Amino acid sequence: MSDAALLSIRDLSLRFGGVAALDRVSFDIAAGQIVGLIGPNGAGKTSLFNCVSRLYQPSAGSMRFDHHELLRLRPHQVIRLGITRTFQNVALFSRMSVLDNVLVGDHAQIASDTVSSALRLPVARHAEHRAVERALQSLSIVDLREHAHVVAGSLPFAVQKRVELARALVSRPRLLLLDEPAGGLNHTEVRELSKLIKRIQAVYQLTVLLVEHHMNLVMSISHQVVVLSFGRKIAEGEPDDVRNNPAVIEAYLGATGAAA
Repeated sequence: MSDAALLSIRDLSLRFGGVAALDRVSFDIAAGQIVGLIGPNGAGKTSLFNCVSRLYQPSAGSMRFDHHELLRLRPHQVIRLGITRTFQNVALFSRMSVLDNVLVGDHAQIASDTVSSALRLPVARHAEHRAVERALQSLSIVDLREHAHVVAGSLPFAVQKRVELARALVSRPRLLLLDEPAGGLNHTEVRELSKLIKRIQAVYQLTVLLVEHHMNLVMSISHQVVVLSFGRKIAEGEPDDVRNNPAVIEAYLGATGAAA
């Protein structure tokens, strides 16, 4: 593991029966970077996300986060280490308020126990007050504080995506996994998302791993780009180097177009 790496993935493999979803994938993510993970459909991008967040158990390999071996941990332990994620499909509780949805993402930070909460003891009230403060701060960074008490399901799709971002941020993660955040957005909304991700990274000083099909977004905000094809890493480097890599052009860019 490189001294500067926050997350180090080594020889990660994942098989579903006879199919290799990931085949000995290795790369590092330095603290404070935005790293784009790209590739055509079925390349293994979301499978890799699911391994890091511990939804999938790899067949082989290693994933070290700040010197902790993630393969030894359960999903809730990964969250407590400071890794959170969003999903391809918005996964909000549609009948709950925006604020309550964001508070769901802070469960690992709330220190009060069940008895204290039930009896409304001062320690529980203080923990809940701090959780609400963190949630409102997260809503502020995505420009949704004024929507805190609006029912989440009544909001437009692009706004719901921002609510999900706020929910991922409320626990103050060190590594944020964004799984196709631009999916379903129009060009104007994608431009706004690009600015938002850069603002989030700067304000929270966090590291971002971004899976995305929208190439203009990836290339405009990423410090490094990793390319997968059929479960294997075929390229890695700065955006301009990856954009001009013949293997990438053949496997991905040439098939879908630079603005896919």
